[in-house]
Amino acid sequence: MRFPNISCKIEIFSSINPSEDPKKVETAILNIFPNAKIKSDDFSMTSTSKDLHLLEKIYDVIHSNKSQKIYRRQLEKNLENDSTWFYLNKQAAFIGTTALCEEVEESPLGPIKVILTSSNIDGIIDWLILENQSIY
Repeated sequence: MRFPNISCKIEIFSSINPSEDPKKVETAILNIFPNAKIKSDDFSMTSTSKDLHLLEKIYDVIHSNKSQKIYRRQLEKNLENDSTWFYLNKQAAFIGTTALCEEVEESPLGPIKVILTSSNIDGIIDWLILENQSIY
């Protein structure tokens, strides 16, 4: 996999429900984003990075599961100006599986939200989705 020389801010957010163990929420995030530097308070966990390597597992899942179309649809549907986002199922992430959610309700304890912001957001989407990486 090649990483493009495109600046991108990656934000990860998950709420912590009163019934949830914060350590399990942290595990869910780290299972998908192993190098995330997580900050937490009583109600949520967040991580912010500019390192595209953080998206490596997402990239691998998109290509190994042939799920480019569904990810592209979500990323383009949620595109606004120079930012887009997608949801991941928190319970699936806890067991190490990456499952895209189209709606918040698809993850009963709330999803993990991933926000991508870049002045070249189309380039970031293309990098995540396209199999031919020779353009970078």
